[in-house]
Amino acid sequence: MGDALEFSDIYQEVKGSWNDGRLRFSKQHVVFKNIKTGKVDSIPAAELSQARWRRVCLGQGVKLTTSTGHSYRYDGFREGDFEKIAEFFRAHYKVELLEKDLCVKGWNWGAANFSGPLLSFEVGDTPAFEIPLASVSQCATGKNEVTLEFHQNDEAEVSLMEVRFYVPPRDATATDEEPEPVEVFRDNVLSKADVIQATGDALCVFRELQCLTPRGRYDIRIYPSFLHLHGKTFDYKIPYTTVLRLFLLPHKDQRQIFFVVSLDPPIKQGQTRYHFLILIFSKEEVLSLSLNMTEEEVEKRYEGKLSKNMSGPLYEMVSRVMKALVNRKITVPGNFLGHSGTQCITCSFKASSGLLYPLERAFIYVHKPPVHLRFEEVSCVNFARGTTTTRSFDFEIKTKQGNQFTFSSIEREEYGKLFDFVTAKKLSIKNRGFKEKKGTKRKDDMMEDSDEDRHDAYLERMKAEGKIREEANDSDDYEGESDESFNPGEEEDDIEEEYDSKASASDSSVEGGVSDRETKKRAARKAKVLKERKPREKKQKDGNAPKRPMSAYFLWLNASREAIKSERPGMSVTEVSRRAGEMWRELGKEQKEEWDVKAEEAKKAYEVAMREYRESGKGTSAPSKGERKKKGWTRDEKKRRTSGEGKEGERERTTGNDSFKSREFVSSDESSSDRGEAKRKRKGSDKEEDGSSTPPSSESGSDWMEQ
Repeated sequence: MGDALEFSDIYQEVKGSWNDGRLRFSKQHVVFKNIKTGKVDSIPAAELSQARWRRVCLGQGVKLTTSTGHSYRYDGFREGDFEKIAEFFRAHYKVELLEKDLCVKGWNWGAANFSGPLLSFEVGDTPAFEIPLASVSQCATGKNEVTLEFHQNDEAEVSLMEVRFYVPPRDATATDEEPEPVEVFRDNVLSKADVIQATGDALCVFRELQCLTPRGRYDIRIYPSFLHLHGKTFDYKIPYTTVLRLFLLPHKDQRQIFFVVSLDPPIKQGQTRYHFLILIFSKEEVLSLSLNMTEEEVEKRYEGKLSKNMSGPLYEMVSRVMKALVNRKITVPGNFLGHSGTQCITCSFKASSGLLYPLERAFIYVHKPPVHLRFEEVSCVNFARGTTTTRSFDFEIKTKQGNQFTFSSIEREEYGKLFDFVTAKKLSIKNRGFKEKKGTKRKDDMMEDSDEDRHDAYLERMKAEGKIREEANDSDDYEGESDESFNPGEEEDDIEEEYDSKASASDSSVEGGVSDRETKKRAARKAKVLKERKPREKKQKDGNAPKRPMSAYFLWLNASREAIKSERPGMSVTEVSRRAGEMWRELGKEQKEEWDVKAEEAKKAYEVAMREYRESGKGTSAPSKGERKKKGWTRDEKKRRTSGEGKEGERERTTGNDSFKSREFVSSDESSSDRGEAKRKRKGSDKEEDGSSTPPSSESGSDWMEQ
C-alpha cells in the first residue's frame, strides 16, 4: 500500500449542497480540493478521532470527526473501497473505520443528543439524521417548541429553511429552580450555532472606507471572528470562514490601489449576491492604528503578525489586519508588464470598462462585475479581432465548464505582451496552429487573419460539393442551354464593331494598338451587355444519374462518426461536426493520404459510371470539363457549335461583294435594321475623316480570315 490514497469524483456536503472535487488521504493530512472554486480544505491527521462508513444517497460515504468537534462528510465511494480505506486508516491514523447505517423507519419521535457541534436525532440507538449546528443561523423558542433556522446555500437546488422540535415540558415533580427543557435545548444549540452577534468591543475600526462592491462608503469594524460593514443604508456581517482569497492590486494610474476580498458564500442584498468585496485606497492616505488589546494578548494570539500600535499607508494597515485575522495569503501581480509599463490591461467586459490583471495562477478583472478565473479551470483562450475597430482586439477565455468570458477593446499594442504571457503559462491557445504556420509574419499580422485560416468543416464540405457539381454540370451547359457569356441577340453591337470593314482604320493609325476612343466604346458596350444579360435558368437535377463521390474528409467522417459520438454520448450534430473538424486537423499527412487515395478512387469510379450512363442514352453525351480541356475546346468553338451551320453558309457567301451584310447586321425587325444602317453611316463618316481608302469588301474578308 502506498503513502497516499486519492479519489476523484468525490462530493463534500456543505450546507445542503454537494460540491464535487478530489479527496486525498496522506500520512499527515486529509485534503479535499473543490473543483469549481479551487478551495482546499485540509484536516491534520493528528486531529482525527472517529471515522464512519455508511450508505448514503450517492453510493457509499465516509464521515470524519475531529477532536475539535468538527464533522466532515464525503460521498461517492464504491463498496470495494471500504477495505482499502479501513486498512489505510488503521495503519497511518490509528483510527478504526466502522460501518454504521442510518435509521430509515421514518419515525419522528426520538431523542436529541448534542455531541460537540452536532445535533443527532436518534430513534432507539440508531441515528435518523444529524444537523451541524454551525449551519444554524437563528434559534427561536415557543411554549414547548424550538425552531431552528439555517444559513442558505445559493448552490443548492433545494434548501432546508427550518426545523421545529417539540420538547415535552418538565415533570410535575420538578422544582421551580430547574430550567425549562425548551431553554436547555435552545442554550445547547446557541452554544455551537453560527449566530453572529456583535458582542464586546471591536479590535479596531476603519472609518469611511470607499467600497466599489457593494457600492458606497462603509465603516469596517474588525471583530475576532468576523468583520462588520456598517453603511448608511445596509449592514453586512462577514465571517472570516467565508473568505477564500485576498488580493492587493495596483491601479493603472499608479496613485490608487484595490484591495479585493473573495467570498464564498457571498454576501446578500435582496436578490443580489456579492462574491467579491472591493475596496479602493489612495496611496497617499496614512493611518495610525491602535488595537483594542493589550500587548501580551496581541503577541499571544497573533504571534508577531500584528502589534498593538501600527502606522503606515491606509491600504497596508487594512491588508495587514485582514491577513492576520483571516489567516490567508495576499495575492499580488507577478512579473507581467503591459505595453504602458503597468501590471494590468485596460479592457471592457460586457458593458463596463475595467482592468484585467494576469496573475501567476489566474486572471482577475475589476471591477464591474468582478471575475476571477484560475488557470486550472481554463480550457483555452482565443485572440480575436475587435468588432468595431482594427486598433483593438478581443481576448476570449473559455472554461472547462463551457462558460466563455470575452474581454474586448484591448489596445493593439498589448497583444504581444499578453500573447507571450499566455504562452509562458502554457495555456491552450485556440488559434495557435495558424500562428505557427505563418512564421514569417509578425504577431500583429497573425492576429488579423487568424479567423480566415481556421479549419471549417462546413466550408470544406461546401467547397467539395461545389467542385463536383461544377464538373458534372459543365458538360450539360454545352447541349442543354446557351453559354451564359454568349448571346448573339444581345451582343450585336460588339460583334458588329469587330467584323466591320471600317474597324481597321483605327488599327492603321495606332500601329498595332487600340485607340483611346475605341477602348472607351468597347468598355461602354461591355457594360451594356452585362446590364442586359438575362438571368440563367436553374437546371433540373437528374435523379437517375450516379451519385457524386465524397471528399476525403467526408469519407473519414462517415467512418469515424460513431467513435466521436462514443466519446461523449448525447452530443448534438453541431458538436460532432466541430469535434470532427478538430480531429481532422490533428491527423498527420500519412493518415490523410489513405483517405485521399480512397477519394480519388471514388472519383474515378464516378466518372466511369457517368460515362456509361451517358452512353446508354439516359444522360447528356457532352464531354466533361476535363475532356474538353484535353481536346482543346474553347469558348469560341462552343459558340460556333451552338450557332449551328449558319456561319458556314455565311462564309461561302463572302465573295467581296459591296452589298455584303454579315450575320450580325441581319435582324428580324426593322428597328434593329435601321440601327445597323445608322451605324454603317457613322462608320463611313469616321473612315472619311481618317482618310482610309481600303475597299470594304476586301477588309471584311481579311477580318473574317483573321477570325
